[in-house]
Amino acid sequence: MTVRVMLISPALNGALREARFDDDVPLDGAGERRARAAAPLLPTADHRVSGPSQRCAATAAALGLRAVPEPALAGWDLGRWRGRPLAEVSAGEPAAVSAWLADPAASPHDGESLLDLCARVGDWLDARQEGGGEAPSVQRVLAVGEPSVVRAAVVHALALPPQAFWRLDVAPLTLTELSGRSGRWNLRCGRPLVPEGATGPES
Repeated sequence: MTVRVMLISPALNGALREARFDDDVPLDGAGERRARAAAPLLPTADHRVSGPSQRCAATAAALGLRAVPEPALAGWDLGRWRGRPLAEVSAGEPAAVSAWLADPAASPHDGESLLDLCARVGDWLDARQEGGGEAPSVQRVLAVGEPSVVRAAVVHALALPPQAFWRLDVAPLTLTELSGRSGRWNLRCGRPLVPEGATGPES
């Protein structure tokens, strides 16, 4: 069986606009409008899921998806840094931030390490290939997941070194597709769901 896992990054919210570690805040108005504009461009799917954050759930709703919450697609748990501006944390804890960026096993924030994140998302991704029986030859899964989840999925699927996570950019409302069969995955890189000039007014 071939599995197509189509990962959609959620629309913008205040945390992303302000360069803060995410604090599970909902979409802002502009993000919701962009998600609604993207709804007609969604690919078809057999299963629809979303990360449990407010931003993912609201994006899925604005896209018109009846998505089931999936705990394994929760955003990166950054512990006590959650909700704080990146600049503030870097200024107050420079050694901790340096360790976090350099060592994939480090978790100075008392949350998940990068290795933990990639393993969690990778386990969920690999489980999508465990079909069989009367399952159709191709299963299509559409998932709304935080950018960190999309990046971790790509790192796992392509067996990249963990440090490659930091070199992957995932823009809001883009689609990244992973096609898997027999334990192997191919990547179709992210494309925007909202064409230029079709997003509507920002406010």
